[in-house]
Amino acid sequence: MIGTIVCVDDQAEVRRLLADVFRARGSNVVGFDDGEDAIRWLGTNDADLAILDLDLGPNRRTGIEICRAIRGRLPELPIIILTGHGTIDDAVAAVKAGAVDFITKDPYLEDKLEISVEKVERILQHALDKKRLEDENRELRATNERLRKAAGRRWQIVGDSAAMRTVMTKIEKVAPVPRPVLVLGPRGTGKELVARAIHTLSPRASEPYVTINCAAVAESLLESELFGHEEGAFTGATKQKEGKFELADGGTLFLDEIGNMSLEFQAKVLRVLEYQRFERVAGSESIQVNVRVIAATNADLKQAIADGKFRPDLYDRLAFEVIQLPALKQRLEDVPVLAAHFLTRFRQEVAGITVKEISADALDHFAQYDYPGNVRELKNIVERAVYMAQGEVLTGADVDGALPPEAQTPAPAAAFAFRDDPRLPLDERVEAYEAFLCRDALEKTRFKQKEAAQLLGITYDQFRQRYRKYGLGKD
Repeated sequence: MIGTIVCVDDQAEVRRLLADVFRARGSNVVGFDDGEDAIRWLGTNDADLAILDLDLGPNRRTGIEICRAIRGRLPELPIIILTGHGTIDDAVAAVKAGAVDFITKDPYLEDKLEISVEKVERILQHALDKKRLEDENRELRATNERLRKAAGRRWQIVGDSAAMRTVMTKIEKVAPVPRPVLVLGPRGTGKELVARAIHTLSPRASEPYVTINCAAVAESLLESELFGHEEGAFTGATKQKEGKFELADGGTLFLDEIGNMSLEFQAKVLRVLEYQRFERVAGSESIQVNVRVIAATNADLKQAIADGKFRPDLYDRLAFEVIQLPALKQRLEDVPVLAAHFLTRFRQEVAGITVKEISADALDHFAQYDYPGNVRELKNIVERAVYMAQGEVLTGADVDGALPPEAQTPAPAAAFAFRDDPRLPLDERVEAYEAFLCRDALEKTRFKQKEAAQLLGITYDQFRQRYRKYGLGKD
């Protein structure tokens, strides 16, 4: 049923007819004898349909002109145009102006209106369905975004660099798909956090999430850990034990450091991935499970395959999606937000911490280190610096005290000087001058290594090599 209908006709009897027809259908009818009044009314009121007479009298805009004006303001409002003596050209003009129908006034007008209104109702219903679907899609996208951010907050996946946005996009996309995922990256980059986020965002979120570090279990015990064993299977097996695959049934199993498995054992894991079946150690019963596997390693699996140390078929089975986590030095722009995050967590976990914020100078010092231990090492350095600090604001000196000796920033004392000694061999004189240039660039950039490298016209890695070679981080 159409709610409010605006009827515009200069003949009062036509307006009465329209009102009677539509009120009998349960609609609210608002009548006007002039199109300008209807336009003004529609400026402040809502309507579901407008019906316009083509000829509204001398010195007045036609119904087609009024239709154009209304459509300019209300492009979604359906409009029907009536005429007493319409032509094909009028009908074409009406449609071009945006009318959904063009009806001739005749003895069958009421029947024609009935048919036309039913058409409009279908149009309106289609529009409502479209709007509902658009609203549902917007809500679904918003829900997915909230879930993505919630997963990031819950599992401490912190960072807004392009590299980390790519990681989170992959997590969100692959999470609902019941296939294995391979997470690669250097130590300390957060591979298990990624696995937990995938599980949390998947339909298996309420099911078990089971983890095992394959490098921490001796190969002789790994089969029992993963597949379980029967009573008496080996010395010390005093009772039946369920393995990780069985415990993770219906949920997710995270196999950390999968690159440490022998080729023989990799074949057993591959079989479970392919058939979702296995037997316990010393068992004869075939156990069926439904487990999603997420595997991780900091090893170069492509090189391991080339060296004959990792099965290519297992790699192919695991690599439905590969999520590569970047080293922290590749996303140093995330260091400030990570440092602030670790400060907040440390204050929540440890009573008596005085530091409340991190100074810009401290952030500069944080950014001058490569973090071979990646995010895990940054966390430890932040906590050490905060633990040792005395004031409420973390300073560059506090950070220096927590950094490894080779990374500590020298105090900007007197300007560096270069003294050439012609008695030395040429290569030593060249190195001495190179060391001087590097020190000078450090001083000019307030010991910001990336800026110093840019000042010298070399890459950051090239500068870091000279930084270590000449001991520029030491007093």
